[in-house]
Amino acid sequence: MSRTTLKDVGDYVGVSAKTVSNVVNGTGWVREDLKVRVRSAIKELGYRPNAAARHLRSGRSGMIAVALPDLAQPYFAELASALVRAAEARSITVLIHQTNGQAEAERRISDGIGVPLTDGLILSALSVTAEDLAMRLDTTPLVLLGEHIGASPFPHVTVDNAAAAHAATTHLISTGRRRIAAIGAQEGAATETADLRLEGYRAALDDAGIPFDEALVCVVEQFVRRDGAAAAESLLAGGVDFDAVFAFNDLLALGAMHTFATRGVVVPDDVAIIGFDDIEEARYSSPALSTVAPDTEAIATVALDLLLQDDGDDDGDTEKTIPFEIVRRAST
Repeated sequence: MSRTTLKDVGDYVGVSAKTVSNVVNGTGWVREDLKVRVRSAIKELGYRPNAAARHLRSGRSGMIAVALPDLAQPYFAELASALVRAAEARSITVLIHQTNGQAEAERRISDGIGVPLTDGLILSALSVTAEDLAMRLDTTPLVLLGEHIGASPFPHVTVDNAAAAHAATTHLISTGRRRIAAIGAQEGAATETADLRLEGYRAALDDAGIPFDEALVCVVEQFVRRDGAAAAESLLAGGVDFDAVFAFNDLLALGAMHTFATRGVVVPDDVAIIGFDDIEEARYSSPALSTVAPDTEAIATVALDLLLQDDGDDDGDTEKTIPFEIVRRAST
């Protein structure tokens, strides 16, 4: 049987091969409804943009691809390093891709566009949807990092974010803090990270008999220092009474600490603060930052185990939850 071509797909849908190419490569402008039809036809007809992907079932390339949102963020840089170390221990080469958290880039990498022959893909997605992944063109094994993306059909590795946030907030409560601000809530995010951490924060307050106060929740666009600094400034400018902060990642916490330092707020005497991720920078901030520490080495090892399992059986029910610990430092 001859291989399905772009023209075959175009004829099936009633569009040009160029339109199909634009959908496959993420170029040009194509109506959303037409994209859905083209991608459906691609899946139905078995078109593969990378012919080499057809050979994955018969052998190993000795390479895997890893796609992360932003390598400028310390957590993702440290995670990439852990994945490389785990892969090197198995004599596997890692190809690193940066998606900037953009849906189109995440779709392209999951479809195998621009990716050479690999034995699998590890994807930390921020924007791609479950529907996108269900329609992916490539048959290369895929493992997701982070939270569920809807009802994803692929295995994934994550930390129990709600439990970790509960533990972080409980730690602050154990130091005698009662007015605990939360920096990191998000509106309309594709992934569940912020929602789960907010859920854990609220549950810890409830367990301690502390009323939830919406005024103590700061919404951010991104988990970066700039947004953490702005959130802390907003708390101070608004005259909100607070004696602690749970920041949804370490960068938000470090940004908030910068604002506190410039405004004469002493950590932890005036405000205790805890972050999430345990990036290396947290150990050397002043004061050193208390944080939730996921087992990054375990994330890397388990992701590779799932990706390279011999039976190749991705039954959609494979979920691995990685342990975490609360690291107590001077900021609390």
